[in-house]
Amino acid sequence: MGSISARVPDDERDELEEVAELLSLDRSTTIRKALREGLRELRIETAVERYQSGEASVNEAARIAGVSLGEWLEIAHERNLTTQLTPEEIERDAETALDL
Repeated sequence: MGSISARVPDDERDELEEVAELLSLDRSTTIRKALREGLRELRIETAVERYQSGEASVNEAARIAGVSLGEWLEIAHERNLTTQLTPEEIERDAETALDL
């Protein structure tokens, strides 16, 4: 396992210590958990933005988010996403989904 070093403001360090204590975890485990969950959320936010703007298809959004197509469709539904995709692009995505 590799290591990463980062400088954080004192208030963030204090919050990290507080969360670690709340979760009954050590600081390193808490950092890994926060990083993993934060990266997942950043990927999803990016996928949502690109899908909503029409820059990404359903399949591309799922890939960007790092989730399966089914999981992406759940995310899109939960967030009431709409898209500017053309009917042809939607049909292509539906055909691709059926092939999976």
